[in-house]
Amino acid sequence: MSIWRVLLSIICPPLAVIDKGCGSILITFLLWLCGWVPGVIAALVIINNPNR
Repeated sequence: MSIWRVLLSIICPPLAVIDKGCGSILITFLLWLCGWVPGVIAALVIINNPNR
């Protein structure tokens, strides 16, 4: 997990998970629309997942 990816997930979470697949982008975008904090948390969890 690079520092640039973390900063991007704080600024705009859907852009941080753009290479993780359509489902991840959609989930992060919907959570980001509900509130900034849930979107950031979802992006950080998806980025930090070693299985993807």
